[in-house]
Amino acid sequence: MSTVVESVDVAVPVRTAYNQWTQFEQFPQFMEGVTEVRQLDDTRLHWVIDIAGVHREFDAQITEQHPDERVAWTSVDGPRHAGVVTFHRLDDSHTRVTAQMEIEPNGFVEQVGDKTGIVDARIKGDMKRFREYIEARERETGGWRGDVGRPVP
Repeated sequence: MSTVVESVDVAVPVRTAYNQWTQFEQFPQFMEGVTEVRQLDDTRLHWVIDIAGVHREFDAQITEQHPDERVAWTSVDGPRHAGVVTFHRLDDSHTRVTAQMEIEPNGFVEQVGDKTGIVDARIKGDMKRFREYIEARERETGGWRGDVGRPVP
């Protein structure tokens, strides 16, 4: 399994960055190879991806989601992967968004892409495109402020 970590500083408040990231169905706007993301309910997503001629569909489960802090997930079928995106307030109008993903390449094409750094480059590109996407808008297209996975005190 490979681990990729990438951060990007965005010129929007932490609330705006977080709210936009929770708009999972907008991911194809800035994630290369992501054809569709359907939110099935508050914690389940269905992904459709087409990368280097390989078509994959899979479901993912949100395991943690805390407003303005983090969103974590794991796949429940299809390619094995898990990750977390964290949001760090730099000042009133800037946020550091960090994605950490663990991906297990499935099949020859994915293994070659992983070993040659293509997967890492793709995630770096997706984060850069997220910055461009949200900064061009200056505001989120929506937001979900629910809390998933936080222990009850």
